Amino acid sequence: MTSTDPILTVEHIDFSYGRLQVLFDISLDVRPGEALALLGTNGAGKSTLLKVVAGLERPGAGRVTVAGEDTTGADAEAMVKRGVVLVPGGKSVFPDMTVEENLEMQGFLLRRDRRRYGERRARVLEVFPRLGERLAQRAGSMSGGEQQQLALAKALLLDPTVLCIDELSLGLAPVIVGELLEIVEQIRVTGVTLVLVEQSLNVAAAMCERAVFLEKGEVRFEGRTAELLERDDIARAVFLGDRDSSPPRRTKRLRAG
Repeated sequence: MTSTDPILTVEHIDFSYGRLQVLFDISLDVRPGEALALLGTNGAGKSTLLKVVAGLERPGAGRVTVAGEDTTGADAEAMVKRGVVLVPGGKSVFPDMTVEENLEMQGFLLRRDRRRYGERRARVLEVFPRLGERLAQRAGSMSGGEQQQLALAKALLLDPTVLCIDELSLGLAPVIVGELLEIVEQIRVTGVTLVLVEQSLNVAAAMCERAVFLEKGEVRFEGRTAELLERDDIARAVFLGDRDSSPPRRTKRLRAG
């Protein structure tokens, strides 16, 4: 693998929940150190695709490769060992546990190497000093923004190469989202590759130069985020919702030149 090869590749992925197919022939790649926005309407399959990448779901067809290695069907623990870590959408902390206990639980893969755990914990608390002040506080008693910081801290503790974040901005005030974006950018500049699922075009544009837009389980757009912002049809789909109940249509992927 060279420095210009994709760190993550998804090829022709299909996925179904029972008899309901939700992903149709999805292909994309992400370069090392890149921040890619994965956008789409509600129910477009964004979160499902992240779960497939992170080993939480097995695709019905297609292939996932990480650093040139086929990881299709590998479980979540195996993917973490390969450097792929997911911050799931919604509540991803243990609310009845303290901040310290949340970090301890996340560090289960390092339980036999306390020195490495201590080093990573110290690094995480440098990035998230507010959490260092709240180690004895129950996670569920913290604000939504602080809980999202803890979710990111838990992911960073696993030393990811590819960090997948599902709905970073969901339910948070703009000023809190701005703080989180600054933290995520700090993580990215260390060389971590990001795949950011978002519904907010503004958040995507602030973080990512390139975007993939999903609609009804298919790729409708792939290219520069700035070009995506100029697409009125896609902006309407995001902000107004997709009112067309017709079956998915095969569409060509658009690539920036």
